[in-house]
Amino acid sequence: MALLGSVVSRLPDSVIKDIGFVLLPGFALMSFAAASEPFRAANVIAGQPLYRLRCFGESARTVAASQGASIAVEPLSATLEGPLDAVLVCAGGYPATWHRPAIHAMLRRLARKGVRLGGISGGAYLLAAAGLLQNRAFTVHWEHASALSEAFPELRPRQARFVIDRDRITCGGGIAPLDMAHALIRERMGATFARQVSDWLLHTEIGTPAAAQRGCLAERYQVHHPILLSVLETMEATVEAPLSRQAMARDVGLSMRQLDRLFAAHRHTTFAKDYLRIRLERAHLFLRQSALPIAEIAFATGFANQAHFARRFRAHFGMPPSQVRRVDLSLGEFS
Repeated sequence: MALLGSVVSRLPDSVIKDIGFVLLPGFALMSFAAASEPFRAANVIAGQPLYRLRCFGESARTVAASQGASIAVEPLSATLEGPLDAVLVCAGGYPATWHRPAIHAMLRRLARKGVRLGGISGGAYLLAAAGLLQNRAFTVHWEHASALSEAFPELRPRQARFVIDRDRITCGGGIAPLDMAHALIRERMGATFARQVSDWLLHTEIGTPAAAQRGCLAERYQVHHPILLSVLETMEATVEAPLSRQAMARDVGLSMRQLDRLFAAHRHTTFAKDYLRIRLERAHLFLRQSALPIAEIAFATGFANQAHFARRFRAHFGMPPSQVRRVDLSLGEFS
């Protein structure tokens, strides 16, 4: 099925590129498939091997994905055997389980050898832990962004689908790796060939690197009033130090009564209740995605003390903060 044989035939046999995937238990199968299948498709379309894919794990012969499927892997030590052009870490789930010194050491060795390194979904967190994202633009799945920034305050992930910055390749996960793989194939094989690969996968809408990972604010809140959207955006950005109703109204040029009317008409709630919900949902995310003590999470979401936070949290979610963390760990929940 060499659709572009005239193009590919000009490549020497030695041009096969080896791409490695380091899989952590609970990695998202969708993200892995979206990242790997375009390279397999490229081989099929070219009618010759352009890419060779290899999978690595810490110890076991297989690694289980989030929904239970197992992928056969080579040991990490095999990364030192033979050339690897790029190695991408696939991680999902709970950052507290990502303390993987063996993987960190392996990534640093590969970096010294000049191997291109990347992370998919939560994979950038491991690159950060290995000290390999300094002075690099990068992204991570939006669910893990807060946890990464708390753990590595000197780093700031971009809210992008994928980022390619020289020898670092990072991607938010989900189906975004399709866009990332298209960019990498285009980088090497040209736009025409990359388009053929994407068409073969029915990947007709190719996202740009800077495209959003999540639905826009208007879609998420089902709100289209520009001033109210501005208020909601400010609420999301100020969970640690919430603004007063008076200060928020002044910032958007409204009276407090006008602000109240906006929330009543478009959100069917009050300013205070919506702000509290946003802060509590951010706290819930911190509980699942960071190892911060509960007291620090309370302060990070604008509560004066842990007891007040716990009362509000239980009233909203029906369980105390400590139970959310226990349930999350026991379920092995992966994203």
